[in-house]
Amino acid sequence: MDLADQIKSDIESNPIILYMKGTAETPRCGFSKRAVQVLEHYGVSFKDVDILADPEIRVRLSEYSNWPTIPQLFVNGELVGGSDIIQELHQRGELLPVLERAVLPEGE
Repeated sequence: MDLADQIKSDIESNPIILYMKGTAETPRCGFSKRAVQVLEHYGVSFKDVDILADPEIRVRLSEYSNWPTIPQLFVNGELVGGSDIIQELHQRGELLPVLERAVLPEGE
């Protein structure tokens, strides 16, 4: 499986996935740290992928998402956005319903 296929597979198989600089335990930029803090605020489980581990991840991810900046949050296979959008949705109270759709069984 090539890297582009791996990214697609990871996005499709993880209800919440955050591509970031560093890891959830050790974010390596302020934008990634803020994204992690918001997700942790809601107590949701998510997969984190460190784009610094392989520079090609960022290239293939941006090709896949058509989004140039990092971090990138995907929920149920759809791009939510980067740090600013995550923060804005959180402040407006609109992020929790998006996250709940990923963690609650269908119909609840």
